Amino acid sequence: MRSYASSVLVLGWALCTSSAFAPGAKLASQIDLLQSNNEQSTSTSLHAMTLYGSQGSRSPLVNWAANELKLDLEMEGDLGRNPHPFGQIPCLTDDGDVMVFESGAILQYLQAKSKGDVAPDKSAAISSWISWANASLDPICFLETPDGKVYDTGLKSQNKRIAKLDDLLSDSSYLVDDEFSLADVAVASYLLYVIQFFPDVDLMRWPNIVEYMKACASREGYGKAFGDRVQGYCVSRLSEMQKSGGKEKKLFGVF
Repeated sequence: MRSYASSVLVLGWALCTSSAFAPGAKLASQIDLLQSNNEQSTSTSLHAMTLYGSQGSRSPLVNWAANELKLDLEMEGDLGRNPHPFGQIPCLTDDGDVMVFESGAILQYLQAKSKGDVAPDKSAAISSWISWANASLDPICFLETPDGKVYDTGLKSQNKRIAKLDDLLSDSSYLVDDEFSLADVAVASYLLYVIQFFPDVDLMRWPNIVEYMKACASREGYGKAFGDRVQGYCVSRLSEMQKSGGKEKKLFGVF
């Protein structure tokens, strides 16, 4: 799961001031330069952000975020061109030699890139939840060996932070101002990954989280990013948990 290159070169231009040129030729030359520069700028501005990734990594959560923000992303299939300093995915490139890696950092970049008018306090809250998902939730969801291999999930037993998250969701459908945001993309993605890789996990000790996960997985943006199969599995599995109270455990996940 752990697991982008585009470099835009914009050439500057200068007006010719040499007296060797006649005024008419000088003006025509300046107009040509202006038109050429404008065409280059227009072409550059139309370039979509490029995402290096794969369905088996954390890349789809970036696609999900872009879907929700209505931002265009181009997928780069040639991972040999990935500019990530450690060759990992996901990695995002954008105009002006922008390169962003680490899923949480990419989500925050997309949030800043979006044209939505987000109040500073809400933006800060979204950023905090994205950071929490990567720094605190990830290590709970995925227990790793010293060499970084995932061997189990910490959601098979009680956890104070997860219990607090469940409590927060008891009177709110989503994490920030009761409205869906990239905070939910970050948090729900990790939680939904858990039931895909550990299908026998019982989450009904946290019923509000289960309902939250189901609502997030049911979103159109999630389905487009992760695919109908993954979306169908997650919604179905969470519905089964709710019906059985977590007593029945499914043995086979989506992978």
